[in-house]
Amino acid sequence: LITTATVNFVVCQLFALATAFWFRLYLHPSKTSPFIRHVVATLLGFYLALFCFGWYALHFLVQSGLTYGIMIFAGVEHMHKYCFVLALGYLTFCQITRVYVFDYGMYSADFTGPMMVITQKITSLAFELHDGNYFYLLPEYDRKMPTLLEYLSYNCNFMSILAGPTCSFNDYIAFIHGTGYHLKHLESNGKENGKFKQSDPSPNREVVRKLCTCAATLLIYLALFRACPVAYVNDDHFVATSPFYVQVLYLYLSMVATRPKYYFVWTLADAINNAAGFGFNGFDKDGLPRWDAVLNLRILKIESATSFKLFLDNWNIQTALWLKRVCYERCPYNPTAATFLLSAVWHGVYPGYYLTFVTGIVMTLAARAVRHNIRPHFQETETHRLVYDVITWAGTQVAICYTVVPFVLLAVGPSLKFYMTWYWCLHILGLVLVLVLPVKPRHLRQKEAQQQGSPATTDNNYNQKQKTT
Repeated sequence: LITTATVNFVVCQLFALATAFWFRLYLHPSKTSPFIRHVVATLLGFYLALFCFGWYALHFLVQSGLTYGIMIFAGVEHMHKYCFVLALGYLTFCQITRVYVFDYGMYSADFTGPMMVITQKITSLAFELHDGNYFYLLPEYDRKMPTLLEYLSYNCNFMSILAGPTCSFNDYIAFIHGTGYHLKHLESNGKENGKFKQSDPSPNREVVRKLCTCAATLLIYLALFRACPVAYVNDDHFVATSPFYVQVLYLYLSMVATRPKYYFVWTLADAINNAAGFGFNGFDKDGLPRWDAVLNLRILKIESATSFKLFLDNWNIQTALWLKRVCYERCPYNPTAATFLLSAVWHGVYPGYYLTFVTGIVMTLAARAVRHNIRPHFQETETHRLVYDVITWAGTQVAICYTVVPFVLLAVGPSLKFYMTWYWCLHILGLVLVLVLPVKPRHLRQKEAQQQGSPATTDNNYNQKQKTT
């Protein structure tokens, strides 16, 4: 529904977009000191937060202040653990009070949304400091800790305070100092030669493209979300009178109608960062600038995904990278399950989130088993590959829709009713595939990949981002 909070959010994001152009043109690093850029970005961020959330925005300062104190007084060896527990714990406390203390109807402004992104930034920086990757892109700095102004600017700048996306602290500092462009030393032909571009590439074309995408996704959402509500999958008359294939088709259409809301929010957030000059990622083979360093989704790859992994790799990209850095690559046991559970805790305390992410564990393991055991048999001819892609596309889309129904419905009762209506069929099928089809453990797969010459996996934030963009 379109509420006052929604209107405030959109108005503030449009204000941030206009401000981003001004910030890039009139507070360019060649004209303004990093100190001024930090101050302006931080103050504008707090202004937007106060406008949208009132004094609840003070939680952003409290969370940032407590974790900065840990970074100052705790040793590098353990600070990442303390920051992780405190930041995630404080976020969870705020989510519990918002959901179970305040009345839904009276308290529509969700201030915990920005706190989710701030939590990612706090923990990302703590792990960068622990891993020794701080100022990896700015070797001229010899400081071991960011200043409080830099820390607040990184967490609460106007470009990402309302909708993210998260980013590496190193990349943000490079953007503030104006060295981000020069770190991507590619000429227009796309080949490295050690030379810098003579002038900063303009993001205007990319911003216009993303704003057109925003307009299209918003129109699609407004046209479809009332016609295909997800809750209708539980309508007793619909379930009793509709054939199963109709229920499957409606489930898919209802999720297609829901996703444009996220496309709009994340694409607009990406456009704001680009308009400010942040997000440059080198040049493509045709010499055109790429503005996908903080990209959060790839719509066409999401809608055409032929596996659960491909869908997740292109949905909320920066969050997936964060989960990979702080959990998946560090968890010694059952990293897939641990990552999904961390994602559930990070999203909030609604029971539907946990049902979705527990189901996601089963679906991910089942999809991995299918890919490892069945896909090789369909790679002999182009026709076989096409058949495999069509079947796996349909299976992936249905599995994704089935998995995320509780995420949309939120409550336990409606979510369990949906799964019982479907006789838990995909849960059962997923478990059967996991038990029947063998998949080698992760450490053995990594060992084989290294023996075949694949690059070793690292925890470096910059390298990980390069792999995914």
